[in-house]
Amino acid sequence: MLLKIGELARRSGLTVRTLHHYDGIGLLSPSARSDAGYRLYNEADIARLHRILALRRFGVALAEIGTYLSGPDLPLASLVERQITMLTQQIAQADALRNRLLRLQGQLDQGQHPDPADWLTTLEHMTMYDNYFTQEELAQLPLYTEAEKVEGEWQALVAEVRALMDAGTSPADAKARSLAKRWMATVARDTDANPILFAKLNTMHEQEPAVQERTSVTSQVMSFILAATRENQLAVYERYLDADEMAFVRANLGKRNAEWPPLLARVRTAMDAGSAPDSPEAQALARDWFDLFRSYAGDHPATQHKIRQALENEPELKQPGMVDERMIGFIRAAMQSLQSMRRPQPAP
Repeated sequence: MLLKIGELARRSGLTVRTLHHYDGIGLLSPSARSDAGYRLYNEADIARLHRILALRRFGVALAEIGTYLSGPDLPLASLVERQITMLTQQIAQADALRNRLLRLQGQLDQGQHPDPADWLTTLEHMTMYDNYFTQEELAQLPLYTEAEKVEGEWQALVAEVRALMDAGTSPADAKARSLAKRWMATVARDTDANPILFAKLNTMHEQEPAVQERTSVTSQVMSFILAATRENQLAVYERYLDADEMAFVRANLGKRNAEWPPLLARVRTAMDAGSAPDSPEAQALARDWFDLFRSYAGDHPATQHKIRQALENEPELKQPGMVDERMIGFIRAAMQSLQSMRRPQPAP
């Protein structure tokens, strides 16, 4: 199949101007020519156009798509599968909002006043999330697409936390530590174990008092959960560190917790963009990672080695689903790249 630019524009729903722009920036150039010299698009060009438009739908900036396409082969079948997944999630998201609106419509048709809490939740789903997430990200966020399903579970979790707090339970108590594990696992599930989504959700929660009020997840509740999570981590480190090392870790672990979510999101973004571990961007991320690591591990190489062993051997020390082997491998390779740059180079 060979198509002139006007026919490709008509059949793809794009404008000729857009195709000219793609050609001008080297993103999509016709591969064939007619006998009369007209530039023609072949099947390979059409497949490349599909990749371009799919990546645009996934939120990739036009300036970055060329980098994606010049990297390792991007199978069209994988892109189509991802598009189907995204559309399925968008359908679920729209269906959840539709059900909320149908309930409101039923109440209004019967002359009833809608429940204010339900009404506000509907408005929140229509507006607030849009301020923090792209449409593609919302389609991947179970906390949004499956809100009706998970809200009850979150209300029960928050109630359990508040009951422990009201009873004066210490975050070091076994009940608090067990609840913290469930909390973090549920967060991972409802953010699709995606550190980018988690970081944005965290920001929304911090900056939107209405979210805290509606969910009852106040700063006090979060502090309790984070303290209990810290106790879980300390219990693991005690199996690897001596008394002096533990004293330092206990005094410093968690002080810079707020810096981890945005850093993990930046690492995931770089990985998704295909950044190489030896790129300047990856090396900057490795430096930031090591700086946070040192903040609680200290500067003694032997202690750092013990803590690395614990991090490698103990799944409990990884944020559930957020830091996986792929991310660890990326950061480790970036660290090695940094170290190789710092070694003295042999004389020529």
